[in-house]
Amino acid sequence: MSAIGNHDESTGGATDPVSAALIIADKTDVRRNRVRDKDRAAFDIHDRVNYAVTEAKLKINKEKKLISLNLQIDENICSMYGYFEIFLERMMFCRKSAEILGTTFKLTANGRKVL
Repeated sequence: MSAIGNHDESTGGATDPVSAALIIADKTDVRRNRVRDKDRAAFDIHDRVNYAVTEAKLKINKEKKLISLNLQIDENICSMYGYFEIFLERMMFCRKSAEILGTTFKLTANGRKVL
């Protein structure tokens, strides 16, 4: 219950490994097929960001104690500023959650290290 109750970035925070893992899984889930209505004229910022992500890979390297989110973002659909407008707080939340797991969180977008 604490894992579900604490995964909102504005009020929650990881309290144990289970909640940390749930937060990382939830907050890194960005992908084009999350957008239901494909009419780009009707997109809000969340739809635009999700639709712009053409590839998302979450990788865990146990030996290096590293959790990496690698994104390919079509900047013709959404700028990097647009992505970070709604996802920066979420990515910082992932970084803090990774620390609970004794790991480091890394974000790469379009081949460039961001976090």
